Parts: sequence; C-alpha cells; structure tokens
Amino acid sequence: MSKASVIYRNLGRLDYKTAWDLQETLLQQGVAAKQEGRTEGIANYFLMVEHPPVYTLGKSGKMEHVLISEEEREEKGIEFFKINRGGDITFHGPGQIVGYPILDLEQFYTDIGRYLRELEEVIIRTLADYGIAAGRSAGETGVWIEPDVPGRERKICAMGVRCSRWITMHGFAFNINTDLNYFNYIVPCGIQNKSVTSLQQELGREVPVAEVQEKLLGHFAAVFGAAIV
Repeated sequence: MSKASVIYRNLGRLDYKTAWDLQETLLQQGVAAKQEGRTEGIANYFLMVEHPPVYTLGKSGKMEHVLISEEEREEKGIEFFKINRGGDITFHGPGQIVGYPILDLEQFYTDIGRYLRELEEVIIRTLADYGIAAGRSAGETGVWIEPDVPGRERKICAMGVRCSRWITMHGFAFNINTDLNYFNYIVPCGIQNKSVTSLQQELGREVPVAEVQEKLLGHFAAVFGAAIV
C-alpha cells in the first residue's frame, strides 16, 4: 500500500485567527470535494505554527475555567476565542509548537480514537529523543509526564480536534520553551489539581524549537505511515 502524502508547512509566528481561517479553508476544500464525489487526491496537510498569547475554549469548555478578567487579559495582551474543537480551555503562545494536521482520515483509517492515540504517540516518541519518558493519562487526552504518580502528574502537550467528513483540523499544543505562568490564569483543559510543564522545565535548558519540529516531523511520518512533501 502506498503512503499517503502529507504537505508540511511551517507557518512561523502567526496570529490565531489567521491560522484558524487557513485550517477551515483547507478542511472545507476537502469536504467540498467529497460532497461532489471527488475523493481521489484530497490533499493532506501538517501545519506547524507558533501563536502570540491566546486562550481558546473548546465546545465542551466552561467559562468558569477562565480565571482572569477580560480587562486583565487585555492588559496582558492575551487574545481569547471560543472555537469548534473538542476539549476545554487551553493556552497557545511563544515557545510552544502548535501542530495542525488537516488529514483525510479515509486515506489512513476511520477511527478518531486511534487518530488521537497516534498523535499522542508522535509527541511521546519526540520526548523519548530527549530522554523523557512520557505517556497517557486514563480518560484525559494529551501527553503527560509521570501520569500515574499522584501529585507529580504534569501535562506537556494538550490536544483537541475537530473532524468533518473524516477530515481533521486543530491538533496539539506542545510546550517547548513556553512561559508557564500563562497557565495560572486558566484551569488547563478543565483538569483541576494537575500541573503543566515544558521541555525546557524538564531538561533545565532552552531547547531549539526548529530541532524539535524536525524530530516531530520524522515521528509523524513514521507513526502515520505518511510521505512528507
């Protein structure tokens, strides 16, 4: 079986709304093709981006998980969007790699649960390259360090996706050199009493983002059996 092609685009630093609009455009192109019966050659994309500070609230999110007033938030220059992915509230900002796979899962497998587990696997393998053993927390999407050690559980990568006609959008937010203070103003992913971490915090040094992106791309290709274009 030939590998599905995935077009990789590094968008650099880009505001959240522009990136969201781009994802919607790419997803709707694929959906329109399917509605017209053109299922061959729907393009797959893997976008990586860094956003200026922004909080996003998913469909199942609760406003009470935002612990900062609108005035304070604006003072700190943090944007806010209610969006159409699954999950609760999360933060995107400088020093974080945000990954948006726009994939036609009919070219891979039609199983959203498997898709999320494989996205987690990409992050887990990348962390292993840095000597960090990471894993999953039962019932909580994303990637965790010491998920089974009470009081030590810390999330390093949040995830939330949307899928329409088996085409995905949104994705993961992987903390590399992220200022973790931004997480103090929200209940991250709606999960109480668990902390958030970053690669920098775990290693005790700043990590080149481009280096991590390269590792992510390699693991993404391997886990999804994709040919990166």
